[in-house]
Amino acid sequence: MMVAQTQRPDRAASTPQLVVKDLRKQFDLTRSVAGRLLGHQQYLKAIDGLDIEIARGTTFSLVGESGCGKSTVARCIVGIYKPTSGQVLFDGVDIAQMRGRKVMLPVRRRMQMIFQDPYASLNPRWRVSQIIAEPIRTHGLLPDRQAVQKRVDELLVQVGLAPGDGRKYPHEFSGGQRQRISIARALASSPDLIVCDEPTSALDVSVQAQILNLLRDLQEELGLTYLLISHNLAVVAHMSTRLGVMYLGRLVETGDSQLLFGQPLHPYTRMLLSAVPDVGGAAVKRVAIAGDVPNPISPPSGCSFHPRCPFVQDKCRMVPPVPSMVQGRLVACHVLAEHGELPA
Repeated sequence: MMVAQTQRPDRAASTPQLVVKDLRKQFDLTRSVAGRLLGHQQYLKAIDGLDIEIARGTTFSLVGESGCGKSTVARCIVGIYKPTSGQVLFDGVDIAQMRGRKVMLPVRRRMQMIFQDPYASLNPRWRVSQIIAEPIRTHGLLPDRQAVQKRVDELLVQVGLAPGDGRKYPHEFSGGQRQRISIARALASSPDLIVCDEPTSALDVSVQAQILNLLRDLQEELGLTYLLISHNLAVVAHMSTRLGVMYLGRLVETGDSQLLFGQPLHPYTRMLLSAVPDVGGAAVKRVAIAGDVPNPISPPSGCSFHPRCPFVQDKCRMVPPVPSMVQGRLVACHVLAEHGELPA
């Protein structure tokens, strides 16, 4: 069965489809009205000045430990959260400044999201066909019920399920099958960009590989652009074109994924790779780093990674590092900016 595809914009492949500039998001954690009136407000900086670019038809992966702000980035980009400041440029249009459902609707059609938990992201009271058809009806993409049903059947086949599965409810499927349903729903509006927020973390290892292979096949077939959020380096090694390593709301290293996996520079990147032996078959220097992620409500001064860094210097404790180009990638590290490499 052939699957209908939407004509995509004819733009230069080198033009970034998504550009995020100085994105910031903070949450007000002040519990009492008195605290607000007295100026004793408490904020959590989930994103603290993020810059990324994603080229059309590629996969940009954002990685880091839990609590570093990855999922907040995803939600700011698709419009679930309103950024505190910064720009989110989708094909040159700043969607962070858009207000109102009618204005956002055309953008939402072209930008979809696959959520982490396939058990919580599907309406348990709806049949699968209703779930997948919802974006088609919301955006008025097809003229009648028969055309919508035909499209739903095509999408089910495209993600490895059967047309008859549309008559079932989500609870009748396994976790991997539910995530396939979520992918079909994301594809229903013929999007250009899909934000994948930990799409395999709730699945068994054997099923993870199946879902990742499906996502790669769909990208090749449809020319999709992905923003992949994950804490699993093995997952992003399989999928990524470019990679951004995030720590306490900031990027510490950004560049070509093969370069970062083959020769990581930032101590935090090395720590993450140490948890995945022989990624890509490369001999990676191991850096033993102790400690936990600091409290994001009161982060350390200077470089936020300095309490855990074995190469810390006095400057690191006082001055936040500015990302600079080192060996072909952007790295936020005073030591690397000054010496080009870490001490042996």
